[in-house]
Amino acid sequence: MLSGDSVVIEGTDSTVAKMWPADPTVDDTVVQIDADARANAGVHVGDSVTVRPLDGSSISPADEVVLAAPTVANEAETNLTERVANQKLRNRPVRAGEQIRIEGVAGEPFRVVATVPDGDVRITTDTDVVVSNGPDATDVGDRAKVNADQTDQPAATGARSQPASGATYEDIGGLDEELELVREMIELPLSEPALFQRLGVEPPSGVLLYGPPGTGKTLIARAVANEVDAHFISISGPEIMSKYKGESEEKLREAFERAREESPTIIFFDEIDSIASARDGDADAESRIVGQLLSLMDGLDGRGDVIVIGATNRVDALDQALRRGGRFDREIQIGVPDEAGRHEILEVHTRGMPLSDDVSIETLASRTHGFVGADLDSVASEAAMAAIRRRPADEAARTEWNADPVVTRADFDTALASVEPSAMREYVAESPDTDFDDVGGLDSAKRTLTESVEWPLTYDKLFEQTNTDPPAGVLLYGPPGTGKTLLARALAGETDVNFVQVDGPEVLDRYVGESEKAIRKLFERARQSAPSIIFIDEIDALVGRRGESHEVTERVVSQLLTELDGMRENPNLVVLAATNRMDDLDPALLRPGRLDTHVLVPEPDRPAREKILAVHASDKPLADDVDLAELAAELEGTTGADIEAIVRDASMHAIRDVADRYDDPDEANERADEVVIEREHIERARETVE
Repeated sequence: MLSGDSVVIEGTDSTVAKMWPADPTVDDTVVQIDADARANAGVHVGDSVTVRPLDGSSISPADEVVLAAPTVANEAETNLTERVANQKLRNRPVRAGEQIRIEGVAGEPFRVVATVPDGDVRITTDTDVVVSNGPDATDVGDRAKVNADQTDQPAATGARSQPASGATYEDIGGLDEELELVREMIELPLSEPALFQRLGVEPPSGVLLYGPPGTGKTLIARAVANEVDAHFISISGPEIMSKYKGESEEKLREAFERAREESPTIIFFDEIDSIASARDGDADAESRIVGQLLSLMDGLDGRGDVIVIGATNRVDALDQALRRGGRFDREIQIGVPDEAGRHEILEVHTRGMPLSDDVSIETLASRTHGFVGADLDSVASEAAMAAIRRRPADEAARTEWNADPVVTRADFDTALASVEPSAMREYVAESPDTDFDDVGGLDSAKRTLTESVEWPLTYDKLFEQTNTDPPAGVLLYGPPGTGKTLLARALAGETDVNFVQVDGPEVLDRYVGESEKAIRKLFERARQSAPSIIFIDEIDALVGRRGESHEVTERVVSQLLTELDGMRENPNLVVLAATNRMDDLDPALLRPGRLDTHVLVPEPDRPAREKILAVHASDKPLADDVDLAELAAELEGTTGADIEAIVRDASMHAIRDVADRYDDPDEANERADEVVIEREHIERARETVE
């Protein structure tokens, strides 16, 4: 058999498909088919199927294929669907009674109502693909040579063992391990309950999915319910709350009763922490709801027929009684995807998108550190909107563009600028635009930072070969205004990783335990969106010497030391800290394995001052009497911040001279080319700053 040949896949039912070689890493006994083929063959992931060749002579070119749309559409939408279907389904084998998805048209599948001729056919350029409005396809009677018996028969050739619409495993990217765990806990008890009876064990009754918002918890629950042909009851936590005593518990009982009647059923509690938080004496309503939920989960008869899934991004807020065996038997973390996961997710969200040749999914995946699935979905949507916004203004040209739209790399750049990574949003994670070119001088500090932070990411194989652990932390110290913060931001810009800046004092909290909690949460989120740089400015305010500082500070020091010790497990996480009072730091923080690389950021010497002046003044309208080299020699004892302030104040003096020359602001703006920064402006600025 050759690639592209038609084959028959036989499971509970049979379907016809095209054969293509799989990835070399896939086992020879494994067949990869999409959700439509699985549904048409009546099988699930992991089932055994028979694949046999189909005689090429039995695949006839189709004269006409009639599809039933999943939803009713107007005439214009129907015509567009027919045009796209003719393009997307070309050379695809189909048969009546099967379901088929058309990328870029609808999320739900279409149904093949009839074909001309009957039997297995192949859609060609000459095939007339007709879309009949509505899932019942009641308006196909007048079509040319449609076999009436074919539409009235029960779907013997396309019987479905799962729902006709909804999310499938193909809609989930970057969560292979998590999805396998969920399938093990949910799919097996529903599809093979007898297996657990023979083993003499009770099947799982509940699965708790936890992780940051937008990582795919709800999507996994819906996909599993769809794939195993189970009823799906979704309960949003707040919607069952009632001001009347006992009504919330009644809603819960009704949901579980309906689940038993319609079993097999999956009950999905979204935001379960809102109704099942830890019980205390002050929350009477919440305590009653938690008690009712515990009773219902303990009282499930035939647990294999009803499984409860809970989703939360606040797992520690749940009542501990829910998190034991027999209730939520397994807790599965749905974390922030890594680069490979982001690549898969982007492939899912762009598979129906017309991309230009300059769009690289690999590059997009590498640029989106900290982005969860929902963020990447937003990036794809924003890129499409950016493409629409740049359509030609001319009506004829716009009509032509609409017929063949394309999304370019520039559109994705626009989208990335407007979408923030939600996994790090509360810590203002960013990839700064600053790089080392914006930092004058400090060549030795730049090299040390590059070797300590950038090299472990760039030369990871060399570190593995020599079994060398990269530095866990870097401390920048030196007088105020010498560029410590600027260096940290420039390093993040050079390495293109997430940059999380936290000022030391803002972590401190007057309530016991809150400061340590803030430190733990900071490191947890940074690990989730690694590679990341955590920059703690003014760290001396946070971790003073123990025994000489406040009790709160001492607890924070201990917590920070613990987090730094745990960083060896994640080489893609680096801590940068800055201080101008190094002697006030706790010695335990400065030992090897913690902030073990110390980088002095001194006051700039003459060559460094000249470079700093070039950075801040090279793009300004300088008069001929301004010599930067001469000025650098005169500014001995100034820091980089002082030099920036002098250049800025000199610019303001020059602007003030032109503004005072003209009474009308519009006239002054028209004379903007008269603004020149002269030596006298710099001298006046030096008097103010120095």
